[in-house]
Amino acid sequence: MDVFEAVASRYSCRAFLPTPLPEATVRDIVERAARAPSAGNMQPWRIYAVAGERADALKAQLAPRMNELPKAEGGDYPVFPHPLEEPFRTRRFDVGERLYQSIGVPREDKPARYRQYSRNFEFFGAPVGLFFAVDRTHGAAQWADLGGYLQTVALLARGHGLHTCPQQAWVSWHKTVRAFLSLPDNLMIYSGMALGHADTAAPINSWRAPRVPLDDYASFDGFTR
Repeated sequence: MDVFEAVASRYSCRAFLPTPLPEATVRDIVERAARAPSAGNMQPWRIYAVAGERADALKAQLAPRMNELPKAEGGDYPVFPHPLEEPFRTRRFDVGERLYQSIGVPREDKPARYRQYSRNFEFFGAPVGLFFAVDRTHGAAQWADLGGYLQTVALLARGHGLHTCPQQAWVSWHKTVRAFLSLPDNLMIYSGMALGHADTAAPINSWRAPRVPLDDYASFDGFTR
């Protein structure tokens, strides 16, 4: 698979097959992703990968606490600005509607929506969960570097025929995850990620989030036509 196909075929997968992944495959992805650029070559990422009984133990800790959603333990940082201005509010609303329409959950059925949201904390059935941590003292540049690393992981996963779902939802359980992973005090969870083989028959994987037209976000000056 070339890089163009990897980018075009990547999506946030929300239903995975339980097929286990070899540790060697996950190591290969995480190690190769370190070629992602970082300011001053700081390489500010710290990655925690869990699978098997270890992943099951984390899910078991959280399962009895799903009635605490959506706030749960709050978070070390807000995922979205408040208030969320246009056009970003509309884009977020639209992608949510597409997701729930794909599984036949109407907007007024809040319990069903929370049940689907809680699937985040089962890694959507994926056999591997990744956690991305960053030093609390680091700033916007290092957070951008970590985002680049996360995207590189997602694309390398496609090279192995796998899919991913970046999950910033995990910040809502930051205290539990911190204790579970024995994070040192200087680190904080930036995001989680589900990794595995996509369940291509699952309706929730049948749609794709739209992208705005190129000219809405980019300009090009000085080029020779």
